Amino acid sequence: MLSRADGLALEHADAAELRAGMEAACAIRAGTWGHAATYSRKVFIPLTNLCRDQCGYCTFARQPDEPGAGFLLPSEVMALARRGEQLGCKEALFSLGEKPELRYPQARAMLDALGYSTTTDYVIAMCERVLTETSLVPHVNAGTLSHAELQRLKEVCGSVGLMLENVSRRLLQRGMAHHACPDKVPVQRLRTLELAGAERIPTTTGILIGIGETWEERLDSLLAIAELHSRHGHIQEVIVQNFRAKPGTPMAQWEEPGLDDVLKTLVLARLVLPPEISLQAPPNLSESFERYLDAGINDWGGISPLTADHINPERAWPAIGEVARRCRVRGFDLSERLTVYPRYISPSAGFLAPRPAAALARAARADGLARLQYVGAQSGVGIQEECPA
Repeated sequence: MLSRADGLALEHADAAELRAGMEAACAIRAGTWGHAATYSRKVFIPLTNLCRDQCGYCTFARQPDEPGAGFLLPSEVMALARRGEQLGCKEALFSLGEKPELRYPQARAMLDALGYSTTTDYVIAMCERVLTETSLVPHVNAGTLSHAELQRLKEVCGSVGLMLENVSRRLLQRGMAHHACPDKVPVQRLRTLELAGAERIPTTTGILIGIGETWEERLDSLLAIAELHSRHGHIQEVIVQNFRAKPGTPMAQWEEPGLDDVLKTLVLARLVLPPEISLQAPPNLSESFERYLDAGINDWGGISPLTADHINPERAWPAIGEVARRCRVRGFDLSERLTVYPRYISPSAGFLAPRPAAALARAARADGLARLQYVGAQSGVGIQEECPA
């Protein structure tokens, strides 16, 4: 693993030094992940776009009086889940704003009408239905959570996600990305990630780059994730996500990270994080996403045949056939995984509650990847093949 001093020095790497770093990152990746690249075929379920935070880059969150603001109805949730199932999805990713009922009386009234006290209560109930009525396994991005909430979620989902984004409190200052965001206080997010580890829940986290952080703050964020994993072994994947400016947001004029900056950060992540942690970068946020393979990633994250990336709706998902083609050009085979990575699925690992474990066992082949592998054309329309490997 890279020392902190060497990690800091990487910021000023020249072209030759960056190439050497990329080669080292790829060697580490090959030692653990070989030349396989994975993705999760999933349906995104935006349970609510109400949120008490006001991130400077976000277009997902709505004010209660804006058109389209509110909660999905249970019938809408299940319609999305069933359609995703028909299209070969294995994962239901619940994305939602954080604790809107603590800020908006309208959100509280909507929840009351649905019969729930909190947004967390509602997402748990919808996960229960998806797990019971479909073959999908839920993954939940519900923000900061208490120990009790995580215990309840574990019973009805395979994994949870919480982007750390950055450990810098400086980003909470006025004019910065996380001003007026009570749930983006770093200690609160680190606490939730710690509790998820204590509860032994497979967890996804990551950093968001280009939001005003320094290179040192990126490094410290990755080191904090590595430390959490060293205590609990629960960080199954880390996402390095590049900021994309959006019209109508306070950060609309901010400069976006360039490709070299993303590649350098991916190298840093691969060299800093334990090699068993999957390294992921979203393929829809760069036109040259295949270059990420040169920097040590092994996973593309969730790609949906049905729903948009609700955080970056202007960035369409690439077709699975195109992702597979670009992987092959660089010597990689693309395989479909489940929401939980293979090493967490085994009962001996002790990371899954009985019901999600049973659902994942039905969906997994012997190596822990998806038993039914999607075989599709660039149109996104295709079939699934039984792969007993």
